[in-house]
Amino acid sequence: MSDPATPSPPFSPADRANSRNALLAGFLGWTLDAFDYFILTYVLAQVAAEFHKSVAEMTLTITASLMMRPVGALLFGLMADRWGRRLPLMIDVLFYSVVEVLSGFAPSYGAFLALRLLYGIGMGGEWGVGASLAMESVPAKWRGILSGVLQEGYALGNLLAAVAFWTVFPHWGWRPMFFIGGLPALLTVFIRARVKESDAWKAEAAARKSWREYFGSVAANWKRFLYLVALMAMMNFMSHGTQDLFPTFLQRQLHFAPRATSIVSVVANVGAITGGILVGLLSDRIGRRRAMVSSVLLALVLIPVWIFSPPVVVLMSFGAFLMQFMVQGAWGVIPAHINELSPGPLRGFFPGFAYQVGVLIAASAPPIEARMAEHFTYAQSMGMFAAAACAVGALVIAFGPEAHRVSFGPANKSAG
Repeated sequence: MSDPATPSPPFSPADRANSRNALLAGFLGWTLDAFDYFILTYVLAQVAAEFHKSVAEMTLTITASLMMRPVGALLFGLMADRWGRRLPLMIDVLFYSVVEVLSGFAPSYGAFLALRLLYGIGMGGEWGVGASLAMESVPAKWRGILSGVLQEGYALGNLLAAVAFWTVFPHWGWRPMFFIGGLPALLTVFIRARVKESDAWKAEAAARKSWREYFGSVAANWKRFLYLVALMAMMNFMSHGTQDLFPTFLQRQLHFAPRATSIVSVVANVGAITGGILVGLLSDRIGRRRAMVSSVLLALVLIPVWIFSPPVVVLMSFGAFLMQFMVQGAWGVIPAHINELSPGPLRGFFPGFAYQVGVLIAASAPPIEARMAEHFTYAQSMGMFAAAACAVGALVIAFGPEAHRVSFGPANKSAG
């Protein structure tokens, strides 16, 4: 990684336009990817009933997607470092869009499980490639806030899934919700027409190494990789532990109808988007770790408000807003933070693969909470799980490294 103090040339109007387009491509790719993922969390009970499975058994299909994400990060990340960011991103978006549509046609539990395994490959490939393209294209001094914008495409995807559950599901059932998941394929047209290849990748490509040398560089950075895996495991425990079974909790324990469930979820994701952007902005001012630790510790304090409020839509919405503001606030810093911590020649692969190995470790979160809910209430199991994840997560973040605003090379010009 190059010296963070290296002066950068100013952005031209063409640079600024491409910066916006690259950020938009990464944001929309992650938004639509998350929309496709979260559809299942809203209809988990209904799909389970149709396939004659329990909710706990059905959570295996969520875990299946999470488990396959490292495979996607590996495949598409290697492609991104070898052949650039744009082409792998377009292939990935097309792949997960097709699989999502096919999920809506699944005739059996076995077929549905197989498709969710394939979907996980597509979901795992999108983030690393899209984040590296976006973070290499935006000005270094705005990297934190734009990181928050990029990452909260995930929350916007969740919000859109809640809207689909509110509007589509009551009239047509769960299958058409997956058909909507084919829309991301249209994003490839925008990427092909409007997004340029990353200048940082072009600079690295000029000195491209053989695969042997490339993997030698990966091995040389194993300590940094293991830290990023630990960081992303805890971040995913916090995220999936507070999100994946939340709609089921609202429906099963609080007996909220689809409309009420959707309202609470929409409010929660507005909180997530707001938190991701604002904490990302804060990280530009006070550093990545301090902003993240502050957000995670506040999430820990807010657990009683989030999960143990009286079962009234307004109160549950308030608690959900605050919790996701803090959890996703910390997440908003992640694209900038782990791309800054990744070696330049490996940036297409390194952060995305570490992220998805962390996801694999945290894939146990939904089944653990579902099993705990068989002995405790959903609220108790989710509250205990979230408390442990936040406490350990704060320590992992606090004692890790930081490379605030490190230069990514020629792409990181000043905003002028």
